[in-house]
Amino acid sequence: MMSDSALLLVDLQNDFCNGGALAVLDSESVINTANEVITYCQQHDIAIIASQDWHPADHLSFAVNSATKVGTEGKLNGLRQIWWPVHCVQHQKGAEFHPALNQSAIQAIFQKGVNAIIDSYSAFFDNDHQHATQLDYWLTQNQIKHLYIMGLATDYCVKFTVLDALQLGYQVTVIQDGCRGVNLDPEDSHNALQEMALAGAKLITSSDLPIHFFDRANDFRQK
Repeated sequence: MMSDSALLLVDLQNDFCNGGALAVLDSESVINTANEVITYCQQHDIAIIASQDWHPADHLSFAVNSATKVGTEGKLNGLRQIWWPVHCVQHQKGAEFHPALNQSAIQAIFQKGVNAIIDSYSAFFDNDHQHATQLDYWLTQNQIKHLYIMGLATDYCVKFTVLDALQLGYQVTVIQDGCRGVNLDPEDSHNALQEMALAGAKLITSSDLPIHFFDRANDFRQK
């Protein structure tokens, strides 16, 4: 019988990993943690799903498309916007999931950031909350009530996904060692985790899960 929990992997894509356009420090350890947690979920009939940043090349959150400087802040459609380097462009290698991730275990993928005129950090909604992905519908159809959430980046897409999930009534457990942040400010990830906890998320580490049979030879860093 399928569990009423699901594991949501947030944006484990090449452009957010080493060598990517918007690389997050120590992201490779997140891939290894994800594979461990995937093993646990497979053993416990927990659904495994993923979000995927999926921008058109003309996306206005890209600094080059808005005549701004990467890492600075402005407004896009009246909303606070960080201007990013070009990343996770549809059908390009940077938008693909990291090759070491156990992608065959993923049962459904929810693409976000597809509207060129507004950013989308959350796996549920665009930043203006006017347009939804299919994630909430899929979870409802599959009678999912609890989400394990981990991925990249703690202070943006993970945080906003967690906050939206809580607002929608899901129980949320954040796997902290399965997250890393952009940290434009050094405290951003810490503050994001505190914000998620205050909103009702439970914070754990993967060691709190009884993960079995993970072969460390599968750790791609050792190859």
